[in-house]
Amino acid sequence: MESGRPGPATAGLPVARLRWAISLFFALDGFVFAGWVVRIPAIKEQIDASPGVLGLALLGVSVGSVTTMLLAGRLCRRYGNHPVTVVTAALLSLSVALPPLTHDAVQLGLVLLLFGAAYGGLNVAFNAAAVDLAEAIGRPILPSFHAAFSAGGLAGAGLGGLLAPHLSPQRHLLLLTVIGLLVTAFAGRVLLSAPVPRRPDSPAAERAEGTGTPGGSGTDRLRLFIVVYGLITLCTAYGEGALADWGALHLSADLHTGPGVAAAGYAVFALTMTVSRASGTWLLERLGDTVVLVAGGLLAAVGMLTGALAPQTWLVFLGYALTGTGLANVFPVAVGNAGASGGSQGVAVASTLGYTGILIGPPSIGFLSEAFGLPAAMTTIAALAALAALLGRLVHRGRSRPLDTPA
Repeated sequence: MESGRPGPATAGLPVARLRWAISLFFALDGFVFAGWVVRIPAIKEQIDASPGVLGLALLGVSVGSVTTMLLAGRLCRRYGNHPVTVVTAALLSLSVALPPLTHDAVQLGLVLLLFGAAYGGLNVAFNAAAVDLAEAIGRPILPSFHAAFSAGGLAGAGLGGLLAPHLSPQRHLLLLTVIGLLVTAFAGRVLLSAPVPRRPDSPAAERAEGTGTPGGSGTDRLRLFIVVYGLITLCTAYGEGALADWGALHLSADLHTGPGVAAAGYAVFALTMTVSRASGTWLLERLGDTVVLVAGGLLAAVGMLTGALAPQTWLVFLGYALTGTGLANVFPVAVGNAGASGGSQGVAVASTLGYTGILIGPPSIGFLSEAFGLPAAMTTIAALAALAALLGRLVHRGRSRPLDTPA
């Protein structure tokens, strides 16, 4: 368990306030990141970088995130999820204002290392806090937090689109800093003053946190479960990252739509994902996590095959909508189960593998499209969604056995 936790905190815990505070951090994360993304073209012009050089600089976000996530898991175990959430949110808000101050790709890459480190640490910390709260109150509420992230991303992108013609990147991103620090101060006060929820004591949780009996097949199986859930997040995040970068291009290049229609295609995917996550708790309470995970993966596989191979625009839109609906709750279910099995370190492992999927998705589609064409390359999203469904079914069978039974 986390060091410094008081006793069980479900009694008298201001659950509603704590849930809203954590949701605000999820929304802030999506809002700030989307606000940065829409200003990348302006930053490219500012530093006068070629696409290849800009791509190398942008790797700073990825490198900073991935290298920090596992460290963040250890920091959460030592200092607690709530303080790490507040500190990394403040750091993210401050660092987003730095890219407009850079003058070349090297400076931009170094700044983005800091931005990525804050982003990765925040993702681990607030997911671990959300898992703890869900376990403490006994409800599968993690999808609602991820819906807040998606809604924040939509708001950040929308506001960025409105402000880009009127504000310089420096003023726009500085505005994000001010908003981010205000939200952090407001939500952080609630997070730091509320009792830390304690997950129900169980052999699984104790062994995962290192407080139970060390060694043994039960511990090994818990670690295996965490890795499998991490692979599920990788499979689904691959699809999210690939569709974000290639979904609109598929519509414009392969179906010859206009730029507005192409952009609307990805908007359909993002909107259906947000709506599906908002209803995720309702689905999980009625169907269970395995059904939601397996059915979601299969629905996304069917949807992406339709979106990649259909010859008509409306069918591609339908495919994108099904893909967003299917993928929406797979990631939070997998992260939640990894956290239930391994605490903050389980969240860190699953998040790291998931972010790896976001990293490898877009370039993989690019390389495959050169060899086989973009529609064929995008079918890999469907293949990995189906693999996520298979892994979800297999890990459910493994979890159904007692922990002291050899796998």
